[in-house]
Amino acid sequence: MHKGKVALKKGDNVLVISGEDKGKKGKIIDIFPNKKEIIVEGVNFLKKHMKPTQKSPQGGIVKQEGPIHLSNVRLVCNKCSKPTNIKRDVTKEGSKVRVCKKCGEIIDKV
Repeated sequence: MHKGKVALKKGDNVLVISGEDKGKKGKIIDIFPNKKEIIVEGVNFLKKHMKPTQKSPQGGIVKQEGPIHLSNVRLVCNKCSKPTNIKRDVTKEGSKVRVCKKCGEIIDKV
């Protein structure tokens, strides 16, 4: 697998557009560009069986977020609050920015 470019960043608000958790919104916690997957807060919970350790002497079953493929989420624009694709653009000063395709608002610098 080759390293892929990801248009999303940690802390972005996204909407899940397909799968079991369709329609849920959350914040990106972690990104795995090589696998093209992200982990979204409060979405796609998995159950992990933990052995008793010194940190958690009880052990047991723990719920945690699992990865979602990038194609299953869309960025939610801060201005128009709609799910949108991202366009990369260059400003007059020469800095690269991410732009909302629906309203044309600059999201942030790349």
